[in-house]
Amino acid sequence: MKASDFIVDYLASRGVSHVFEVIGGMITHLMDSFSRAGRPRVVSVHHEQAAAFAAEGMARMTGIPGVALATSGPGATNLLTGIGSCYFDSTPAVFITGQVNRSEQKRDRPIRQLGFQETDIVSIAAPITKAAWLVDRAEDIPELLARAFALALSGRPGPVLLDIPMDVQRLDVAGTTVPPHPDGLDAPGTRTQAVEELLDAARRSERPLILAGGGIRSAQASDLFRQFVERVRFPVVSSLMGIDVLPYEHPLRVGMIGSYGNRWANLAIGRCDFLLVIGSRLDVRQTGSETAAFKRDRVIYHVDCEAGEMNNRVVGCRTLLSHLRPFLQEAIRSTGPEPLPEPSAWLAEIDDLRRAWPDTKELSDVPGINPNELMHQISKISDRAVAYVADVGQHQMWAAQSLELRADQRFLTSGGMGAMGFGLPAAVGTAVASPGRPVVLIAGDGGFQFNLQELQTVVRNRLPLKMIVLNNRCYGMVRQFQQSYFHERYQSTYWGYSTPDFCRVAQGYGIDACAIGKPEEVQRGLDQMWNDPSAPFLAEVAIDTFANAYPKIAFGLPMTEMEPFAKPLEMEGT
Repeated sequence: MKASDFIVDYLASRGVSHVFEVIGGMITHLMDSFSRAGRPRVVSVHHEQAAAFAAEGMARMTGIPGVALATSGPGATNLLTGIGSCYFDSTPAVFITGQVNRSEQKRDRPIRQLGFQETDIVSIAAPITKAAWLVDRAEDIPELLARAFALALSGRPGPVLLDIPMDVQRLDVAGTTVPPHPDGLDAPGTRTQAVEELLDAARRSERPLILAGGGIRSAQASDLFRQFVERVRFPVVSSLMGIDVLPYEHPLRVGMIGSYGNRWANLAIGRCDFLLVIGSRLDVRQTGSETAAFKRDRVIYHVDCEAGEMNNRVVGCRTLLSHLRPFLQEAIRSTGPEPLPEPSAWLAEIDDLRRAWPDTKELSDVPGINPNELMHQISKISDRAVAYVADVGQHQMWAAQSLELRADQRFLTSGGMGAMGFGLPAAVGTAVASPGRPVVLIAGDGGFQFNLQELQTVVRNRLPLKMIVLNNRCYGMVRQFQQSYFHERYQSTYWGYSTPDFCRVAQGYGIDACAIGKPEEVQRGLDQMWNDPSAPFLAEVAIDTFANAYPKIAFGLPMTEMEPFAKPLEMEGT
């Protein structure tokens, strides 16, 4: 069998239904094999970065490694931001790049390049992949494909890259049997004694709290997490990457914590006496810079599949090295036949905090449309959406603070990489993974322009994307940073920056659109957006240029001290 045909058949056998790509000379054998096989289906995008983000969106929705392909040189390097995004946010993916023929590779020659577009993508991608391999022999392809999928899915999930020279793609693979490579776990399972000690410590506390991170979704453990929460009945705060593990209306859901977290949720962290951290790295965007204030004298149990993530920034935690599914299974079993008593006084205290600091009052004096109120309005009319995808910026924080997610809805955004331009292509991948279900994209005017070309992908594939572009005519998050630390010198965020008429841009691609400029126009515009659930639509929403994302941890202070009431002690380093 021709090697490129084998690769296509193998991907289909692993449940890959779609691949994302931009055509180039060094992957023409592969693309011809996809064309002749008819599956997986090919989704051609208009920039390789978009292909990588689309594969990431699809992988997050399905749990099956996303697949994106690119040609050598600029095609391969354009994938890198999306590869890094998968690596930092623990998304399983397999990236396949074409490489120049083996006879055209410089190898050890003391020159920069031999073949046209020859680029050592393996060395470049190695720090942001679980593995990156140059495939020198066709007979190695079955083994390396199996290893790539096993590695992408095992342990802490992530991306793997295979760089395949063009002449290798056209060779024959001897036989078609793939050696078995089970998707095994590479971290210890849970010890019953450790789980029982954890639960005993929780029972002795008066204000227990769970911090749910993105690792719960990466481990495909959200079902078990909900069962566990309903057994122990502890209130739950979440990181940005974990806000969809409990629905908005769940009685134990508190809200998002962190740099731009809901004020009441950060206050709840400050008051709890027992904290169980599940699948969260406790990075600076979650804890603030003052890690000693975060730890205090409270008991913190940290569960993670990577030892290096625990007692890394926040020290003095009790650690449990385990994959989350076996941990949660054991924890559910160890709670006994009856749920634990509800900490009713503690839940009432958190409810009081929520009522005292509502999200919609953080910007109560903002001119025009209140972004947090807008998110609640979007939620109430978007019950048919399978997911919300947020780009990166202030709108991302407003969405995370205020969207009302249902039990069957997902929230996808770029966490560790924080990549502007993620939203539109990731929404494409999310929609491809969810045929017949609309997807709501929430983007800012800045990030939306990064991969604007993918509107053509939306149209060509008839994807039901409901795109909401919050236009504040600036790079808002950095402008807010300049307001705080650079005496309102808005170079390159507001000065020297501009936006197009997004409605006219959308209409140029054949997408219906509307502009929403005043609070009284919001409902009409959202009704218009949902008039045909199966059709793409763009709503451009005007937001005041100087609306800030609040609350925000005052850098240098504990996470309970938040702007605008508290002021940072020093300039942020991140």
